[in-house]
Amino acid sequence: MNPAIFKGKSVIVQGITGTHGAFHAHNMVSYGTSIVAGTSPTKAGQAMDGIPVYATIADIQADMHVDVSVIFVPAPHAKAAILEAIDAEIPLIITITENIPVHDMLMIRHRLDSSKSTLIGPNCPGVLVPDGNLLGIIPAHLATPGTVGLVSRSGTLTYEAMDLLTQRGLGQKYIIGIGGDMIRGSGFIECLQLFQDDPTITHIVMIGEIGGVDEIEAGNYIRQHITKPVYAYIAGHTAPPGVQMGHAGAILGSNSLESSDAKTAHLNNCGVTTAPSITELIDRIK
Repeated sequence: MNPAIFKGKSVIVQGITGTHGAFHAHNMVSYGTSIVAGTSPTKAGQAMDGIPVYATIADIQADMHVDVSVIFVPAPHAKAAILEAIDAEIPLIITITENIPVHDMLMIRHRLDSSKSTLIGPNCPGVLVPDGNLLGIIPAHLATPGTVGLVSRSGTLTYEAMDLLTQRGLGQKYIIGIGGDMIRGSGFIECLQLFQDDPTITHIVMIGEIGGVDEIEAGNYIRQHITKPVYAYIAGHTAPPGVQMGHAGAILGSNSLESSDAKTAHLNNCGVTTAPSITELIDRIK
């Protein structure tokens, strides 16, 4: 993952005229993010807080360059919106939308593999570079600039970790919410590689949860490739098997490696510092 993609100066919002799109576009602009345009197939020619609205990304690109798209399009139309952004070769696509059908994401994943785009999400809070870009719905007032790289599957636990880091005087360089869906764009490994390659990052915080084996694979990657200290918390220690907890990715299946205890033990074996709560985890950062 190239860190330059988070520094884009020409950001668009797909679905900017919707309730969530309009609200968070305003917040992003207030933080300092340069939103140059938005899309709405039925409201082209209008403006939202002075931001011009176009019908399509192609119409925007006829007038200006686009570095990043943040997507708030409702789930039934999200596949088309993401594919439109991929076809437009936008370097960074951040999809906040939740409840996108799995078969839609399977098609998107296939298209991503041969594309020039990086996708964060869906069903995620987005990305925050403190004192840089706010790209999504992360509450930026909880963050402070620093040297910690934070990656998380859970939105709310991301916010709690940010707040605790800030309270302890541990500023953050990147805050990346990858989302919790079973099929998504970039995952732990891409973010871990980013953090390892950035010489300004001194500590890595990783927040996972039950379901799937992404954290197991991340542990293997950490053992082989990461030299910086990694601190991890896995949510869901009391989750009952077979019950979906929150979203599609957080469901404890029959695989013994999918439980919180198994993932925590594996990460410990890979040299990662773990804790039974977010508070205790942040307290353990040296």
